[in-house]
Amino acid sequence: MKYRRLGRAGVRVSEISFGTWLTFGGQVDLQTAHACLDAAWDSGINFYDTADVYNQGAAEQVLGAWLRKKPRKDYVVATKVFFPTGEGENDKGLSRKHLVESCEASLRRLNVEYVDLYQCHRFDETVRLDETVRAMDDLIRQGKILYWGVSQWEAPQIEQACRVAEKRNADLPVSNQPRYNLLSREIEPQVIPTCEREEIGQIVWSPLAQGLLTGKYGADAKARSGRASDARVNSFLLPWMTEENLRRAERFTALARELGHTPAQLALAWCLRLPNIASAIIGASRPEQVRENAAASGLELSAELLRKIDSL
Repeated sequence: MKYRRLGRAGVRVSEISFGTWLTFGGQVDLQTAHACLDAAWDSGINFYDTADVYNQGAAEQVLGAWLRKKPRKDYVVATKVFFPTGEGENDKGLSRKHLVESCEASLRRLNVEYVDLYQCHRFDETVRLDETVRAMDDLIRQGKILYWGVSQWEAPQIEQACRVAEKRNADLPVSNQPRYNLLSREIEPQVIPTCEREEIGQIVWSPLAQGLLTGKYGADAKARSGRASDARVNSFLLPWMTEENLRRAERFTALARELGHTPAQLALAWCLRLPNIASAIIGASRPEQVRENAAASGLELSAELLRKIDSL
């Protein structure tokens, strides 16, 4: 496993990180979840991502039960805040009240004294940005979080957050967590250049396009196996499964196997070709998936191969 700095921060995170979205507290049982985490740890993964809203806190609890058995200095844990976690008027968003209360709840569920990275899960149009920035800075000064970041923010929003933080002499965000994969490249024109300029690292989610780039879905098998057959989660995958994307994935799978790699490894290595990307988040329901995907770290792709992949 290779490691990269997280934006301007000094902390180093594994190129492949492990995420708990959709699976923990829902799709997989506790024993399987911990087996996947063990495989991640054994593969050198030191970066674990979750959110307070994932299965309404259950994902954090599953991860926290496992983290308590590990040395605190040896892992980096990230969680997120924004989406509703209750029915109250203040149980959502990026107000100081919700940030502080949700952070405290996440700390309890994760069984940790501090979160390494606390992320604004979306941009909040209803709250002044200086309130959010100052609240994050206060959480850092209180020792409850070490760094803060954002997820799915647009380039102007990221830039504005940096200017507000500088004006307030507050800690700047160090990361952005966007969707990024071979079929979804919308962050390339504006978000990545902005983040390079602001020294903000990308932690990309869905690098395998919800499993479409793993090679397990053939052109005539839209929803017959794996995640696509699970009614609880297939709404996230099915939008990807157009005839055009299935054909692209099939050609990509053939190329990967011709090169002696699994499609998942090649897709992850493609994401990591950019130095601004600090880590690519994988999810898994079996330990062998974790080991396979972790092997993508350090895989270098030639300029010729990158052109060939683009041509697909």
